[in-house]
Amino acid sequence: MNLPLSGKRAFVTAAGQGIGRSSAEALEQAGAHVIATDLRADLLDGIKVSEAFALDVLDKKALQDAIQQAGPDILVNCAGVVHAGTIEQASDEEFDFAINLNVRAQFNAIQAALPGMRARGGGAIVNIASVASTVMGVPNRFLYSTSKAAVIGLTKSVARDYVTEGITCNCIAPGTVDSPSLHERLQATGDYEQAMRDFVARQPMGRIGRADEIADLVVYLASAKSQYMTGQCVVIDGGMSL
Repeated sequence: MNLPLSGKRAFVTAAGQGIGRSSAEALEQAGAHVIATDLRADLLDGIKVSEAFALDVLDKKALQDAIQQAGPDILVNCAGVVHAGTIEQASDEEFDFAINLNVRAQFNAIQAALPGMRARGGGAIVNIASVASTVMGVPNRFLYSTSKAAVIGLTKSVARDYVTEGITCNCIAPGTVDSPSLHERLQATGDYEQAMRDFVARQPMGRIGRADEIADLVVYLASAKSQYMTGQCVVIDGGMSL
């Protein structure tokens, strides 16, 4: 069977659950040799990919060494954190953590992946952003929105600098997606059922997204079918930003 990603190597961060896990498995199913990583090794149990191991993306040396050793044709940056609150409620420590995990980790990963991609004459970088960014304002998401807006700027800049070298760089801006981290945030509100109703209510489609729906888009952006597309922020949000 001639699969769209046969012969390609893909490196995925935060692949233990949610969008990261679905993306890693979808890339493998599309024919890629997937290297899946996550901070927690236990979350990688049973994942259906070629390789999986624990990796802290905040450890620059460990991250860059792993990527350089893997030599990926496809890099998918999924690691991130969601902080709740306004600018007045944000601490310096939370700001630093949001920037380091949501932005700096992607910067370090891309920096490590690019030399190999350039040497091979091409590659695909897919970053996970959010509709809470330059796409739209979302209440009580100051740190998250600020960092994810930076991801969109990072994506466009990388795309522009390497557009002549067969390397594409795009990002995905999901709306609310069903994932373990979402359920943790809902529980943290103290009223899980009401919080879920509130999340669903802001989705014009009347439901939240599924991780596999985002993963399908990751596969497309990683494949030759999207080679004429770079520097784009693709919104997949059930109409949330309309």
